[in-house]
Amino acid sequence: MRQLFAPGADALLRLALLTGAACLAALPVVGAGLVRSSYVTGVGVAPAQPVPFSHKHHAGELKIDCRYCHTTVETQATAGIPPTHTCMTCHKQIWSGSDMLEPVRASYAKDQPLLWTRLNKLPGYVYYNHSVHVTNGIGCSTCHGSVTDMQLTYRANAFEMSFCLDCHRNPEKYVRPKDQILNMTWSPPANQATLGPELVRQYHIRGGERLTECGICHR
Repeated sequence: MRQLFAPGADALLRLALLTGAACLAALPVVGAGLVRSSYVTGVGVAPAQPVPFSHKHHAGELKIDCRYCHTTVETQATAGIPPTHTCMTCHKQIWSGSDMLEPVRASYAKDQPLLWTRLNKLPGYVYYNHSVHVTNGIGCSTCHGSVTDMQLTYRANAFEMSFCLDCHRNPEKYVRPKDQILNMTWSPPANQATLGPELVRQYHIRGGERLTECGICHR
C-alpha cells in the first residue's frame, strides 16, 4: 500500500508545533518590551517643535529660573507654557533677526500662540497637580530628569502607575529641601535615610495608605 506521508512528515509536524509553542510563549515578552519601548512611551525622544528651544542653553548656561517661563508651577495644577511675549522680552534685542526664531516673531506679530508638541501628558482619568508636589519637597528633576542638560527637550519618564506609587508609598526617599526643588542635578544625600523622614514631617506629608488611596489620583 502506498505511503500517505513522506518519512520526514512526523519530524516536520513536531518542528511546526514546537515553533508555534515558542512563538506563543514569546508573545508576552515581546509585547511587554514593545509597551515599554521609547516607540510607545516616547521616553528619550525629542519630537519636532516649531522652534528648537534649548533648556540646556536657557536654564543651564544662562541660569534663567524655571519659573520665569513656567509661571504657575507653584500655584496651579499645570506649570504653564510661556506666551510668545515672554520669549520676545529677550529676543526683541537678542538674535532679533535669526531665521531660527522667525516662527517666534511671526507668532508675536499675529498674536497667535506657538503650537508646541506636548511631551508629558497623563491619561484623562489621572489627576496631577504641580503645585502640590513642588511646594512639598518633590523637585522638578524627579519627574522631568536633568532638563538643564537637554539641548532638545524629551520625556524623561514614562509615568506608569508604578512610577507614581513608588514615591507615594515612600515619599521620604524623594523629598528634598525647599532650596533644592529647582536643582536639576540633585540626588539624595548620604543622610537621606534620616533627612527624608524629617522633611516628610516638616511638609506634613501623610504617606503610606493615605497617598495610595485611589481618590488621590483618580477623581
